[in-house]
Amino acid sequence: MSLSTDRILTTHVGSLPRSLKLQEANAARKAGTLDEADFQSTLADEVKQVVAKQVETGIDIVNDGEYGHAMTQAVDYGAWWTYSFARTGGLELVKDGNPANEVHRSTPGNLKYTTFGDRRDWTKFRDFYTSEIDTGNDPDSAFPVATSEISYIGQDAVASDVRNLKAGIEAAGASAGFVAALSPGSAARVGNKHYASDKDFQFAWAEVLREEYKAITDAGLTLQIDDPSISEGWDQINPEPSVEDYLAFIKTSVDALNYALEGIPEDQVRFHLCWGSWHGPHTTDLEFKYLADTLLSINARGYTFEAANARHAHEWKVWENLTLPEGKYIVPGVVSHSTNVVEHPELVAQRIEQFASVVGKENVVASTDCGLGGRLHPDVAWAKLASLTEGARIASERLF
Repeated sequence: MSLSTDRILTTHVGSLPRSLKLQEANAARKAGTLDEADFQSTLADEVKQVVAKQVETGIDIVNDGEYGHAMTQAVDYGAWWTYSFARTGGLELVKDGNPANEVHRSTPGNLKYTTFGDRRDWTKFRDFYTSEIDTGNDPDSAFPVATSEISYIGQDAVASDVRNLKAGIEAAGASAGFVAALSPGSAARVGNKHYASDKDFQFAWAEVLREEYKAITDAGLTLQIDDPSISEGWDQINPEPSVEDYLAFIKTSVDALNYALEGIPEDQVRFHLCWGSWHGPHTTDLEFKYLADTLLSINARGYTFEAANARHAHEWKVWENLTLPEGKYIVPGVVSHSTNVVEHPELVAQRIEQFASVVGKENVVASTDCGLGGRLHPDVAWAKLASLTEGARIASERLF
């Protein structure tokens, strides 16, 4: 992907609101009442439309809206991850006796994820989470388990992702596109009854997911790695660990990802760091300053991260003390998925200018905090993207 030298480019993190037609098609396909050919035809048409809408809105670096990551309802915080279940052999859906559903208490030097429902922010605000929030899914209720050696079986699905996005780009006249894919560290948060260690499991996922990565980059598209495990995994260690222990704990995830990326052109890779997409208090989010060096150790050219929501908007100043490696760029969120309030374009412009002041205007691409699909009403989501592009226009006039 080529960066601009005369204006601030725009993109987003990936997930966009699914149309009702696509939701119904996914549900019918799952129920067996829609044949594969008709589903693929619907999917291709819907991707073409969502790419065209991105271009019309002013988004420069577009994607397929993650439409190939199935959602059967409007609210779904987990499609970025659950899509991988159908693309991986060796997994079984298990409700009883699933290791991923076991509550764990970590000790210094011996960290282990507890369940999603036992994470610290969720227990601290239990009444809120049980009465107010709807994620559209419950990962603790029925979770896949690796019961044998895992393998990649998603060749047709990723080929569809690539084909549909490229067709949409050509039809809409977009200049660049990306496809989001899961990281080994996040993928390995399912249950494991086959591999001897967490490290073995993560590197097995690295072998599996490399095939998806290559399919995307071999097609000439940018690969976006989605890996909230690097940051929001902190909240799933109970009790709160030391920062040193946690950074040591996530090093395996980083090593597995870099291993999976071996042989893939770095200039076709961007990495997404986030603290989770749910609309909660997030009081237990680990501060970005502790994660910055880990982020920059990942073999990617671009780094996307949350920087617009009320918990992380102040952290742009961390970049004052960081050296962005030569040839790298940042993709900060300047509009957030965590509120229905649509950011004013002037605020968006100011946020862009803040990052430009610390890393250089030529190294900034304006984005969203996280995916908007499944988290916001479609009208609100598209209004935020319009504000994003208008804010980038305003910032560009001042900066260039």
